[in-house]
Amino acid sequence: MPELPDIVVYLEALEARVMGQTVTGVRIASPAVLRTYEPPYDAPVGKKVASLHRVGKRVVLGLGDDTLPEPRSGDDLYVVVHLMVAGRLRWDVPGKTIPKKVGLAALDFENGTLMLTEQGTKKRAGIWIMSGWEDVLSLDRGGVEPLEVGSEEFAEALRAENRTLKRALTDPRIFSGIGNAYSDEILWSAKLSPVKRTAQMTDDEITRLHEAVITSLGEWTQRLRDEVGDDWPTKVTAFRDDMAVHGKFGQPCPRCGSKVQRIVYSANETNYCANCQTNGKLLADRSLSRLLKDDWPKTLEELEG
Repeated sequence: MPELPDIVVYLEALEARVMGQTVTGVRIASPAVLRTYEPPYDAPVGKKVASLHRVGKRVVLGLGDDTLPEPRSGDDLYVVVHLMVAGRLRWDVPGKTIPKKVGLAALDFENGTLMLTEQGTKKRAGIWIMSGWEDVLSLDRGGVEPLEVGSEEFAEALRAENRTLKRALTDPRIFSGIGNAYSDEILWSAKLSPVKRTAQMTDDEITRLHEAVITSLGEWTQRLRDEVGDDWPTKVTAFRDDMAVHGKFGQPCPRCGSKVQRIVYSANETNYCANCQTNGKLLADRSLSRLLKDDWPKTLEELEG
């Protein structure tokens, strides 16, 4: 799922291409992608892109007759796109045909076409056409902006519920825009266990986590920005070669050299370095510990042995 750094880079690429441009057409290839029916799907036609925003993991295009650099209430129109897991945005030539199977919708401009695509059979990505900023905010889960809050507000959000750190970081009601991939990188950077409970956090640990959030998200946003340059972001993925632990099960930790471990749950997994983050303790992998039970190793030494 595209997360905060990916959405920021998408928005920057959009700003260079559609800001001030008039929507000339809206094409829907898969009716299920539309999550609203009023205003109608073609309401954006004839309106200019006046503002661009990120709301959680959503891309928001503000449309109006004049330039509106900031969101405002009233009769303004907003196109909200949630990419979910496999949704991606493409920028192509004007009037580009929506690709079969993966193509969901297209927003046309005189200078190009913004295309929403989604791989796989489960179509989860969605588009909302909304009137007024208040309607857009109704989609927001309420989490604080991790790069904007101070240390006290960060600690307050973290301690609001007694959750594991992994769950707290990825819960949109607590923090906005952080998902499975970057939470692994943040916790590795902070040298904290993904299953440590927020109620057990010391002030020093919270400070360390806050600093890791700012550093990791900031550095990754800049890396993606440098990678894209003036082009369109086409390699939006949760698995990157230069990540420290996410998607690196069995590979050496770049800090200590120990093999990266994982916890598998449902269709997701958490990656971590036991040596750096859990004092050498292996966290139970549900997919194997149910089978192995008492034979499941508890430490790196037992695993190696």
